[in-house]
Amino acid sequence: MIATSVFLLPNGTFFVELLVFAAILFIVTKYFLPPINKAMEARQEKIRASLEAADEARTEAAAAGDERAKVLTQARDQAREIVEGAQATSDRVKSEAAGRAQVEYERILANATAEVATARQRAIDEASARIGEIVFDLVTKIVGREVDQSTHQDLIREAVTALNAEAAKGSNR
Repeated sequence: MIATSVFLLPNGTFFVELLVFAAILFIVTKYFLPPINKAMEARQEKIRASLEAADEARTEAAAAGDERAKVLTQARDQAREIVEGAQATSDRVKSEAAGRAQVEYERILANATAEVATARQRAIDEASARIGEIVFDLVTKIVGREVDQSTHQDLIREAVTALNAEAAKGSNR
């Protein structure tokens, strides 16, 4: 009776349980773990690819920002050249005839201002349109699914309006 009550002595049930445990362990490692590991590796690859795409999109957005700044700088330089040309024309006309020069100066200055405003607005519109596209591409890549542009059109309009307002503030300085 002492031998049957000792917990540490294995009996037939122990060996059967050990055999069942080993069989279950073998089945799990042979058939269930490989698909799980494959799925985990695929998920890791997808995450890595998404991070690379996000880095690439960030780089493209920075390049687009640089391009926008370059276009604005060119527009400012052109505006400066136009104003300088208008000033030179005005000085020459002033020296010829004071009355006629004043009228000509006002006309040239008005044209230059209109051209500057048109060129500036065109540059802002082009930059705004490109930024909207880049933002949508970036959002699509980061989120990893298609973004419905028509659903988010109001958000795009708000962003473009804010950009135009900021650009207008910058030009008033």
